[in-house]
Amino acid sequence: MSARGIFFDEDDVRAAAARLQAEGYEVSIARERLQGEDDDEDHPWALTTDAPDIALELLVDEYEGWFDVEEPAPPAAAPVDLPSSPRRLKRL
Repeated sequence: MSARGIFFDEDDVRAAAARLQAEGYEVSIARERLQGEDDDEDHPWALTTDAPDIALELLVDEYEGWFDVEEPAPPAAAPVDLPSSPRRLKRL
């Protein structure tokens, strides 16, 4: 699943999920904890699906949520060449 939408009302997220499932897409719903939110009742709902992005975007617009675009992970940096033994500061 790749497309992800955030909804603020449980009824809205369930209605969007039902429409996507009726069209044959896989859907999962979970509460989205936002930083700084103390009250569990205020957390928005995240809907993740394998539906095309445009299908989810239309539902998000209809129910006044937002479409969450996952940023690709940055490429891993090349490993640093570390010395194989300790450095000697003084000669004995």
